[in-house]
Amino acid sequence: MIKQAHSISEELIEWRRDFHQHPETGFDVFRTAGIVADELEKMGYRVTRSVGKTGVVAEIGEGGKLVAIRADMDALPIFEQNETEYVSLNEGKMHACGHDSHTAMALGAAKILAKEKLNGRIRFLFQPCEETADDEGLSGAQRMYAEGAVAGVDYVIAQHVDPSMPVGTISINEGPSGGGVTSWQATIYGKGGHGAYPHASNDPFVLLTHVIMGINAIVSRRLDPFEPAVISIGAVNGGFTENVIPDKVELKGTIRFTSLEVEKQIREELTRVFEIVKTLGGDYKLNVLFGGMPTMNDKFVSDTIAQVGKDLLGEGSVHPLAKTLGAEDFPEFLKDAPGAMYTLGTRIEGRPIYELHHPKFDLDERALPVGTAVLAETALRFLKS
Repeated sequence: MIKQAHSISEELIEWRRDFHQHPETGFDVFRTAGIVADELEKMGYRVTRSVGKTGVVAEIGEGGKLVAIRADMDALPIFEQNETEYVSLNEGKMHACGHDSHTAMALGAAKILAKEKLNGRIRFLFQPCEETADDEGLSGAQRMYAEGAVAGVDYVIAQHVDPSMPVGTISINEGPSGGGVTSWQATIYGKGGHGAYPHASNDPFVLLTHVIMGINAIVSRRLDPFEPAVISIGAVNGGFTENVIPDKVELKGTIRFTSLEVEKQIREELTRVFEIVKTLGGDYKLNVLFGGMPTMNDKFVSDTIAQVGKDLLGEGSVHPLAKTLGAEDFPEFLKDAPGAMYTLGTRIEGRPIYELHHPKFDLDERALPVGTAVLAETALRFLKS
């Protein structure tokens, strides 16, 4: 399998660089999805386009078990700072999370598996909008799931690049490997006035300081210390000039968790914190929107991936997955079938490590055949199990 993957290395690089040069965000992955669908049809897959708005579902084989392989296609609204020959041509958009390589490696696995005599079926899920959501708060995985993309699936697998680990390694574990996500936004209302007469107003910035202190105490003072969770404020907007106290301040943030009970408790505590504003004579509006479940890797699936990694890459090439509260919408595909996501080492030796979502993020393309081989071999193992 490793030899087969290396034999298409040039094609993997060509796909990856093309997607990297033409990044598309959200659900607007029309060019990427079109290329993916066209390539899959050439390989002999039964292709369905426009699933979950702009997703692509492709299946091959007959009867037996059904294994799904998921790859996300969307980029980020980031100005790229790299100086490579394949730098983004779409200003303000960049594949800073490696989805260009996820798509290329899934296409590579599809090409290899199309030539295999399958004892079952393989279904590929090329997904838009992993990084964000639409106006109704739904991501690409949620849209595709709602349209039956994983109906009848027995196992689901996915991979994600890891710029901190060396090429030729994967990381995997059972249980929680990523956080669930809930977004929130709020408006704090005070009473505006002249900056020289603060006593005649009710400064919303002062109200905000109490709210910030309260939010930062939720995890440290209200939650069980053995329950991992994060509450972060990502945006604060208010005021328009230096000598006017505004009427209101707006803020947005994110909640990360691994337990739905903890998520529920945080919601309650967040409301309790904002009630401080009323005590101090102001008012508020708070909107909390559930984004997605934590990623929970199935033991059997994780063990299978780990064994594939050892067989293909060597015993010392499989590592425990560093636990994180970074969120993914991949768990949406795990509602009805066991699955797991592993990470693929893509570190560029001799260069500073630029993490995911950094404007200088890049990867060592020698990892592309490695990820391709692990995806393809894992799918075959499930069909034979």
